[in-house]
Amino acid sequence: MLRYWTAGESHGPALVALVDGFPAGLTVDKAVIDGELVRRQGGYGRGGRQRIETDAVRFLSGLWHGTKLGSPLALEVVNKDAKLEKLEDVDRPRPGHADLPGSIKHLGGVRAVLERASARETAARVAAGGLARQLLSVFGIEVAGWVTELGGVVLGDRPGTLPELRALRDSSAIYSLHPERDGEVTTLIDRIGKEGDTLGGVVAVRVDGLPIGLGTHAQWDRKLDGRLAQAVMAVQAIKGVEIGMGFEAARRRGSEVHDPIHYDPAARGGTQLGFTRPTNNAGGLEAGITNGQPLVVRAAMKPISTLRKPLESVNLRTKQAEDAAYERSDVCAVSACSVIVENVVAFEVAAALVDKFGGDSVEEMAARWRLYHDLARER
Repeated sequence: MLRYWTAGESHGPALVALVDGFPAGLTVDKAVIDGELVRRQGGYGRGGRQRIETDAVRFLSGLWHGTKLGSPLALEVVNKDAKLEKLEDVDRPRPGHADLPGSIKHLGGVRAVLERASARETAARVAAGGLARQLLSVFGIEVAGWVTELGGVVLGDRPGTLPELRALRDSSAIYSLHPERDGEVTTLIDRIGKEGDTLGGVVAVRVDGLPIGLGTHAQWDRKLDGRLAQAVMAVQAIKGVEIGMGFEAARRRGSEVHDPIHYDPAARGGTQLGFTRPTNNAGGLEAGITNGQPLVVRAAMKPISTLRKPLESVNLRTKQAEDAAYERSDVCAVSACSVIVENVVAFEVAAALVDKFGGDSVEEMAARWRLYHDLARER
C-alpha cells in the first residue's frame, strides 16, 4: 500500500511528508518535485508569504545515490518564515477557517489550530505528489491541472494533448488554458484585493495513459472515485469535487450521459485493449474502476477565509462582538490550488497503480504490468 502522512505547522521549522510503500529502484529527480513546489507558490493574486519562501525538497531518508531504497521516504520543505514561538494567540476567530471549531475541539487556543490548518501544509502534499508522478511516468501516465473558473469568470477547458495543454497553462499568469484572457482576470483580482476581499474558483485535473482496471468495485473504501474525492476534498478550501460530467449528469437523460463502447482491433495493443469511446462523460471511471479513458477531476475552491476587510466575529476572551483577526494571506490562490489538486490526484493514482501492480521494486511492477496486459489481450 502506497500512502503518506504530513507533519508541520505554517510557521514551524519545516513541513514533512513521510511516504511509505513506494517501490524500490526508481531514480528520483529532485528537480521535478522542486518544479511543482515553485508552481504552487506562483499564480496571480498570491500574498507576501510567497516572496519569503523559496520552497525546495530535501530527502531525509529512503534514497541512496538518488535511487529509491526499499525503506520509507521522508521529504522536508523548510519554512524560511519560521517564527511560531514568537507568535501570539488569536482571540478573534475568522469565519470559514478552523479557528473556532478547532479551538473548541482541542480545548485550546486558536493559534494551535490555525498553524496546522493553514494551506501552507499543502507544500508537503505537493512534494509527495511530485514524487508519485515520477512513478507514473515510468508507465506512460501523465498528469496536468489548470484553472477553469476564477471569481465567476468561466474560462473552460481546451482539446489537445497534455504537453500542448501544459504549455498553454504555463504561459498563463493564472494557470488557465486561455492566456489571452489573463488581463481580464488579473484586473478582477486587483480590484477585489483593493476592496479587502478574496476570490475562489474551479480547477481541473486530467490524467492520460491509464490502464483499464485501477481501483475496485468490491469495497466502498477502495473505489478509486471515492479515494480521489476524499484526497481532493481534504485540500484546504475545497468545497466540491466532480468526476467527469459530475453534477451535470444528474440533469440529463441516461442516453445523454453514458459513454457508448466501441472496439477497434487496430488499437488492441494499447492500454485500452482496443476498446474506444466517442465521449468521456464518465471521466475515465466506472464503478470505481478506471476504464482506459482519460481521468477528469474538477474541484471547487471557496474564497480564502482571511479577509483584509474582516467579517464580524466574537472575542473568545470577552465574548464581545469584534471584527475577525487578519493573518497575512492571499487575495486569490486558485492557481496554486490547481497545482495542489493535480499532485494529490497524482498520488492517489500512483497508490492505485501500486495496489494493482505492486511489488517491492519498479522492475517487478513493470513485469506485472506487462503480464496483466498480455493476459487481458488473450482474453
